[in-house]
Amino acid sequence: MGLVIVCGFIGACFIPSSHENTKRSEITVLAGAGLMKPMNELTTNFEKNTGVKINVQYGGSGELLGTLMTSKKGDVLIVGERTNIEKAKEKGYMLNDTIVNITSHEPVIAIKKGNPKDIHSLKDLSKENVKIAIGDPQACAIGKVSEQLFNKHGISPNIVAKTPTVNQLLTYIISGQVDAVIIWGDMLTWPESRSKIEIIKIEGVKNQTILAGVTSISKNPEISKEFVRYLKSNESKVIWEKWGFKLID
Repeated sequence: MGLVIVCGFIGACFIPSSHENTKRSEITVLAGAGLMKPMNELTTNFEKNTGVKINVQYGGSGELLGTLMTSKKGDVLIVGERTNIEKAKEKGYMLNDTIVNITSHEPVIAIKKGNPKDIHSLKDLSKENVKIAIGDPQACAIGKVSEQLFNKHGISPNIVAKTPTVNQLLTYIISGQVDAVIIWGDMLTWPESRSKIEIIKIEGVKNQTILAGVTSISKNPEISKEFVRYLKSNESKVIWEKWGFKLID
């Protein structure tokens, strides 16, 4: 039987061998939980067009770094917070020349539909009758951003819960357990949040860059590099934009 060469739509070509095919055609991606919607589409497309199996583990950026360092498993790391990528680099867990900026998203205040607590700015989160939940600054990117915003503006809100992922914050506000949360603006595109919450822009806030790179412990670095390149492809940009993310060069 002739040898079959598999060429993906992203320009990735690899030649399967009888003893390496299973190992070479599977990678594990550690991705921020807030990226779940676009990542589900992106990984499905990549799998369909290349035959590569992608296992995705979602979590907070701090949690993912911990997973990488303790389990010594993971081929690609994708997080929405630069500090944790820098920590991974410092500890030798990244192939530094593979790290790229993928896209960005904007921190916003999410409130109940109709704005019953009359919240219009970051300062209003410190009202006595307003209960909020935030991401745990040690566990997820949005938690670190929230903490920085409160410190910068001298705000001491009534925090009743801290969560390890931004996805749990969305659950808190939709279920009515709190009056406000700080999440990513792109999460308003999620089916579960449409028509259920409103967002308030935070004056002067900067978009947070999402970065991706191949780990130094990857067992499939070439395929992993192709996947990271795919995340910046024109096809991928359409998907990121569809889910509310901001395109960057």
